[in-house]
Amino acid sequence: VGQESTWTTVVWDDPVNLMDYVTMVFMRYFGYPRERATQLMIQVHNQGRATVAEGSKEEMEAAVHAMHGYGLQASVEKGGQG
Repeated sequence: VGQESTWTTVVWDDPVNLMDYVTMVFMRYFGYPRERATQLMIQVHNQGRATVAEGSKEEMEAAVHAMHGYGLQASVEKGGQG
């Protein structure tokens, strides 16, 4: 059967959402402390994307759906090399 694949949620930069709002979303949905949420937001802003979570495909699809609900651009990607 092998090990279950890891999937990731990637949030993409957009010209609409304010940085404080994106930070708040990461804190509210993923439960990150402000410092970690801010680091991820800065990565999205500077690099155009950031991996904000990893887990099962179902969990990541739910997270992407939630990000869309908050008005953020996000996608599910296959993580790891397994």
